[in-house]
Amino acid sequence: MILVTGGTGFIGSHLVERLIAEGRAVRCLVRRTSVVRDVPAAAERVTGDLRTGAGLAEALSGVDTVIHLAGVTKARIPADYSRGNAEATANLLEAAGKVRRFVHVSSLAAAGPGSPDRPSIEADEANPVSEYGRSKLAGEQLVRRSPLGGRSVIVRPPVVYGPRDRDVFQMIRAVSRGWMLQIGSAPRRFSLIYVGDLVNGLIAAADCAGGAGRLFYLAHSVPVSWSEFGETAARLMGRTVRTLAVTPKVAYVLGWCAELGTRFSAQPGILSRDKVAEACCAGWVCDPSLAARELGFRADTGLEQGLRRTIDWYKEAGWLKF
Repeated sequence: MILVTGGTGFIGSHLVERLIAEGRAVRCLVRRTSVVRDVPAAAERVTGDLRTGAGLAEALSGVDTVIHLAGVTKARIPADYSRGNAEATANLLEAAGKVRRFVHVSSLAAAGPGSPDRPSIEADEANPVSEYGRSKLAGEQLVRRSPLGGRSVIVRPPVVYGPRDRDVFQMIRAVSRGWMLQIGSAPRRFSLIYVGDLVNGLIAAADCAGGAGRLFYLAHSVPVSWSEFGETAARLMGRTVRTLAVTPKVAYVLGWCAELGTRFSAQPGILSRDKVAEACCAGWVCDPSLAARELGFRADTGLEQGLRRTIDWYKEAGWLKF
């Protein structure tokens, strides 16, 4: 039995679908407020809450492997990152003491930026530049210090895109309307991974005995720039895109204004000063070669192929019209 946290989310729903298709027994921990339309009916569902620990004993009964995807990527205040990414992980670790394998899904943000000339590798000292990154690093440290540390695998994905994603979608939607936003004029390269490839990597991390107690980057081997990403999306949609460049100072003001706007919204938005701090870095590039050697994992979906699948899904789902 595999327990998936975050199974109702973008990445988690794809993971659960794949596990079910492979004939594996899957259980999802879901909150009472979760929307479960993307979770296959064949997956068991247990209602619980990582922040309070409610329902965790039932959810973990008979579980062999935990894949911990649940987390907070957007927040109104810094404390929400800590509660969603560190405190929730601590509660799950305490309840999951007897599982064979614990796969903890962190983020490249926990490591801090890396450039094409010096991509981040697993042995580097972490230096996160955002509250989100610091909270993800805190979650990793809890995993390492726990009794499960030697049976755990920590993975750090970079930007993840694909069908059902709502964050990168904001940029693709802007491109479909003929424009995209860029901070500064210098090209900033970043690693990324198509969601289907990431699912393959998570399953490899769960299954590979040699990965226990290790950290891995899961990413496509070729980084891209945001302009390349936007121009590829524009070409696939038959659009001509214009780039609106703003200075870092203007971007911070926009982030601050966006934060003010979330006070009147039910959910925090993707734009904030925290996200601007990440976007202003020279690059977010990681080296996935250790995962290739130790897990036998490679992300095979190139940018054009992945974007075509993603855009086709958005169009079919009615998210994009062009």
